[in-house]
Amino acid sequence: MLISFLFFTTSQCPIIDPLWEDPQGVPIDAIIFGGRRADTVPLVFESNSWAHGTYLGATMNSEMTAAAAGKIGKLRNDPFAMKPFCGYNMADYMQHWLDMGEKGGDAMPKVFYVNWFRKNEQGDFIWPGFGENSRVLKWIFERTEGTVGAVDTAIGKIPDIAAGDLDTEGLDVSEEIMAELFDMDNDLWKADTLNNEKNLGAYGLDLPEGIRSEHFALKKRLGMK
Repeated sequence: MLISFLFFTTSQCPIIDPLWEDPQGVPIDAIIFGGRRADTVPLVFESNSWAHGTYLGATMNSEMTAAAAGKIGKLRNDPFAMKPFCGYNMADYMQHWLDMGEKGGDAMPKVFYVNWFRKNEQGDFIWPGFGENSRVLKWIFERTEGTVGAVDTAIGKIPDIAAGDLDTEGLDVSEEIMAELFDMDNDLWKADTLNNEKNLGAYGLDLPEGIRSEHFALKKRLGMK
């Protein structure tokens, strides 16, 4: 019954790709990761490569909420949001992603990371979210089409707000808040990277070399030893 119901609702979706059941598959232009973070992670950024995007998925962290067991606000490492569902060694899962990139080459999707949950010093969310998230999706779509720019940073590529990369027309968010949404405190990122190093260390010798090399490349870009 459940499978039948899901099939019905999917087939009736007015915006679904008409090729969604094509045996050859449907081309994917972008993959979006995300976590609930009050600080550190900007509103959106793009990976430098497929391998870098795989590293972003492998090091996903999200603050716990009342819906998850554990201390509210504490970071929980959940690679690819698959930790509760992966039925084999997560390190092998990471390698599978890297292998897909080797196979697909330039045809692989771009990888993005989003964070709708940045807060100010008073603990209030500073991005309105909901329908306004479509502005971020618009930038992602345009990046896949090559029609909008980006700025290189230590963690990846972000929209150049001053250049109008992110559509903010009619958005009731000040320039100061927009700057805060894309603020990347180097000390916070260094601490986050060390936390990720600890998480990745749990895989020992099973950790793929591709993930290890991306991790040390990030450390170098952040000015870490």
